[in-house]
Amino acid sequence: MTVTIAPFDTEHQPHIRAIREAVFIQEQGVLPELEFDGLDASAMQVLAVVDGQYVGTGRMLDDGHIGRIAILRHYRGLGLGAKVVQALIAEATRLSYPRVYLGAQTHAVDFYAKLGFTPYGDEFMDAGIPHLSMEKSLI
Repeated sequence: MTVTIAPFDTEHQPHIRAIREAVFIQEQGVLPELEFDGLDASAMQVLAVVDGQYVGTGRMLDDGHIGRIAILRHYRGLGLGAKVVQALIAEATRLSYPRVYLGAQTHAVDFYAKLGFTPYGDEFMDAGIPHLSMEKSLI
C-alpha cells in the first residue's frame, strides 16, 4: 500500500467533496449546508491517497483552525487521519502559526490527544454532534 498526502488544488475539489459527503453527510447526518460552509476556497486542504484512490481529507483555515478531517470507512485504522492532521500541523509550523486548534467530536478526543492536542472549555454541540475544543501550541 502506497500512501501520499497531497495538497489540494482545484482539480481535487470533487474528490474532497465526495469524501466529506460520504463521511459527514451520509454517515453522520450533517446537513449539506453546514458541511459546505463556503470556507473551502480559502482553506489549505490535503488529500490522503492510497494506491491511487482518494480516501481522506482535512483542511486548515488561515487562523490555524483544523477541521473536516474525514477518512472513508474502509480505510480507517490505517493511521491516515493522523497523517492528514500531521500534514496540516506541518503547514501551520511552516507558516509560523503559534497554535492550531479544532473542535473534536467527543469520540475523537483521544485520537487528537495522541497528536499533542489539549482540550479546553466546555463540551458543545455542532451539527447535532457533541464536540470539545482542543489546541496544540506550535511555539
